[in-house]
Amino acid sequence: MADSDPAPPPSPPVSAAAAADLLSSPSTKQDDLQPVAAKVAELNESQSELLARLQGLKQDLQNWRSKLDTQVKTYKDELSDLKSRLNTDLDQLRSDFKDLKTTLQKQQEEVTASLRNLGLNDVPETHVETECNGNDGTGKVRASLLDNPKEIKLSDDSVDESSQKESNTK
Repeated sequence: MADSDPAPPPSPPVSAAAAADLLSSPSTKQDDLQPVAAKVAELNESQSELLARLQGLKQDLQNWRSKLDTQVKTYKDELSDLKSRLNTDLDQLRSDFKDLKTTLQKQQEEVTASLRNLGLNDVPETHVETECNGNDGTGKVRASLLDNPKEIKLSDDSVDESSQKESNTK
């Protein structure tokens, strides 16, 4: 293989103008070149159309990506805002429940002290349990004194009412 002649370099593609020049010169192979020149011109035109279509598709893709990036950024910002508000609300609820627990314990101590002052020294301990239902934000307070348990359902309204009563007594 090293002794053989190297392959001739590939010929450059024939342009439509070069094909037309070949057709204008008289030749015996003119009949053979006419279909080739027509095919070359058709392929060049097809290539131009495909390149234009490809450029259009690239532009459409860039526009789509830009719109998608904008939507993603908007959704991330909205989620961040919602998360921030949720954390703020959660902190407020924790604080409210802590205040409610403190208030209930204080009231329990006051009731126990009042009963002792009235001469009921053998007053059993009052046991208070709080339970929060996470689904609707309501809760229950269970206070049991001997065998007489009492259950009070808490809602936003009842908490507001008890807060108003406390404010009025102060």
